[in-house]
Amino acid sequence: MRIVAGLGNPGSRYAGNRHNIGFMALDAIARRWRFGPWREKFHARIADGVIGDEKILAVAPLTYMNESGQAIAAAMRFYKLTPADVIVLHDELELAPGKLRVKTGGGAAGHNGLKSIDAHIGPDYHRVRLGIGHPGVKHLVHNYVLQDFPQADQPWVEKLVDAVAEATPLLVAGDANGFMNKVTLTLNPPPPKPARAAPAAEK
Repeated sequence: MRIVAGLGNPGSRYAGNRHNIGFMALDAIARRWRFGPWREKFHARIADGVIGDEKILAVAPLTYMNESGQAIAAAMRFYKLTPADVIVLHDELELAPGKLRVKTGGGAAGHNGLKSIDAHIGPDYHRVRLGIGHPGVKHLVHNYVLQDFPQADQPWVEKLVDAVAEATPLLVAGDANGFMNKVTLTLNPPPPKPARAAPAAEK
C-alpha cells in the first residue's frame, strides 16, 4: 500500500492558487483511476483506489499547508507504513512552469508543507515537484504562490496534472525515471516522422 498525498490549502478561496497544484494533481489521479468517494479522516480528504497492483490512499490534508504533516503522519501510523511508502505532490518554485522532477529525501527548500512533513515523518519520502516558476525576488514569493494561476496558464496546468495522472502507475511501481519520461513525452510529443517517398518507378 502507498499513500499519495497532494499539498494545498483547503476551501474555495484557495482552490485555484499556484500553491494548490498538488491538490489539483491528486484530484486528477483520483478521477483517472476511479478512486472511491472522498471522505474525511486523518484531518484530510481521503479516497481509496488501486493503480496497477498497488492499493493507494489519496490524502489531501485539511490542516492548511503549514501543518500538512499532521494528516500524512496520522494516515501512516494507522496503516503502519513507512516514509518510503509515501509520495507527495507539491508546487516547486525552482522549476519552470510545467516542468516536473521526482526526488527522494532532501531538504524542504523553504516550502512550509514539506517542512511540516519532515518534522512529522522525517525527510525520506518521495516528492513529485511540480514547477510553477519563481516571481524573481524572495519578498514576492508569498503573494505569488497564493495567487490563482492566470487564465493563460490554465492549458499547461491541466495538461501537466492529466499527464501526471496518466503516468502514475510507473510512479507507484517505483520507476521514477519512467514516470518523468512519460510525463515529458505526453507534454512534448516528438514530431511525426516525415513520410517516406515512394520509390521512383523504373523506366
